[in-house]
Amino acid sequence: MEKVKFQELNCSDEIKKAIGDMGFEEATPIQAMAIPLVLEGKDVVGQAQTGTGKTAAFGIPLIDKINLDDRSTQGIILCPTRELAVQVSEEMSKISKYKKNLRIVPVFGGQPIERQIKGLKRGAHIVIGTPGRVLDHMRRKTLKLKNLKVLILDEADEMLNMGFREDIETVIQGVENEERQTLLFSATMPRAILEIINKYQKDPQIVKVAHKELTTPNISQWYLEMKEKDKLEVLSRLVDVNNPKLSIVFCNTKKKVDEVTNLLQMRGYLVDKIHGDMKQSLRLNVIDKFKKADVEMLVATDVAARGLDIDDVECVFNYDVPSHEEYYVHRIGRTGRAGREGQAFSFVTKRDFYLLKNIMKYTKKKIKRQQIPTISDIENIKIEAFVKKLKDKIEEGKLKKYIEIVDKLMEDDDHTSVEIAAALLKMELEMENSKEVEVINFGDRDNKRGSGRRSGGYNDTGGKAGMVRMFINIGKQKRIRVNDVVGAIAGETGIRGNSIGDIDIYDNYTFVEIPEKDAEKVLKIMSKNTIKGNKIVIEPANGSNKRRRKRKSK
Repeated sequence: MEKVKFQELNCSDEIKKAIGDMGFEEATPIQAMAIPLVLEGKDVVGQAQTGTGKTAAFGIPLIDKINLDDRSTQGIILCPTRELAVQVSEEMSKISKYKKNLRIVPVFGGQPIERQIKGLKRGAHIVIGTPGRVLDHMRRKTLKLKNLKVLILDEADEMLNMGFREDIETVIQGVENEERQTLLFSATMPRAILEIINKYQKDPQIVKVAHKELTTPNISQWYLEMKEKDKLEVLSRLVDVNNPKLSIVFCNTKKKVDEVTNLLQMRGYLVDKIHGDMKQSLRLNVIDKFKKADVEMLVATDVAARGLDIDDVECVFNYDVPSHEEYYVHRIGRTGRAGREGQAFSFVTKRDFYLLKNIMKYTKKKIKRQQIPTISDIENIKIEAFVKKLKDKIEEGKLKKYIEIVDKLMEDDDHTSVEIAAALLKMELEMENSKEVEVINFGDRDNKRGSGRRSGGYNDTGGKAGMVRMFINIGKQKRIRVNDVVGAIAGETGIRGNSIGDIDIYDNYTFVEIPEKDAEKVLKIMSKNTIKGNKIVIEPANGSNKRRRKRKSK
């Protein structure tokens, strides 16, 4: 779509001035499509991923709709997490900079409710909060919505994933003004979202940022193959090589966040953590330190980090590959913001490859493989940086006191200046924490733990001569055995069971060799069938699935 400047939009001069102060001239696609519709009073459904400017898309028209002479609550924004509520509140405050006397009050759990009650009693034109706390205030009668003009559901899919559907519907049903405008913004549109749209919105206008527009070419995406035990060492090496100003490390569990944070702190990194078990005041304090760069690395779970909007994050590390494709998009959206360059690294173990494949399908983006930096790579980078620092100190001068120390060492202990300099370099550059990392290539056949039936030489397509290797998206977790695979293929396609080659079954996927002459037939028939009651996806083992390590059980 054509680029639209904020000056061309039908919003107030105060808004345009504030947007200019924030350094923005052109509206993002979701903003250009949604803002005019919201200003017209239409109910709107906006589908767009994180980092596309959704907050301004609903925030700009909402602020312009507020009657400042009326102190009652006229706009409410529901968010899935405390962090996102704070983030949206900060963004809205910037946009409303020149709207004198506009009051915005965030409400969420983990913060003293008495303080929130005082804020609401003083008058709150716009309330931003989590569903549970908003509902709590409604029940206490400290939040009254009889004059509400606009109700907004932000990150609606995430709120439903977190179990807030009942709370959301109770809030909506508690709005007395049936003429209110309802806006819904979501990255995905599952059935539950569509049900809410049909139930509570009036002739909604759908605005959708096409998936191809959501790819972010300014973020370089990489994956590295490794064993679980080597993740910490690999993370340390990547941080040392790239030296990011700020970085975020994502883990799938709170326990892993605690563990990784402690280990990184022991290695001397400026690191802190956020997850759902921490008190809200502590989480906000950590985020504030991260924004100020007092902490250079933040270890977080997906929910705790949702809504973080910090421009200087240069690297995102997926210490654990996320189980949901949407989470991957949200994670890497923390870097490469405001037009900056960013990098995203995913740590892939043998059991994660099917997740990586799903992510690439979902994002329609190839994630490139990268080699793990060697200890020699790190040493060379450290030496180069230290030598530069050393030369700068020499140029700076003022070394008399230190020259006297070196002279004394040479006289008293009979050491040469070269030995003294070498010892100082060793003290500075010696990598005490580093350990060897096993180089993994999941295309190798060095581990014998699969469920293979035979062994033999493989051609460059992954199968023996005259055979085609197929990938099937289910495995041991569905209780699949070799006999199940043979029986299903032979029974449905009519090919002989003994003509089927090696079968390698892993936790979440399976490889099977099919005679080349029968490959097309098997693909056509089995793509519409099941194995042991499980609907399957079957395809030639090429691309990322071909690189999985071929392993066989004893």
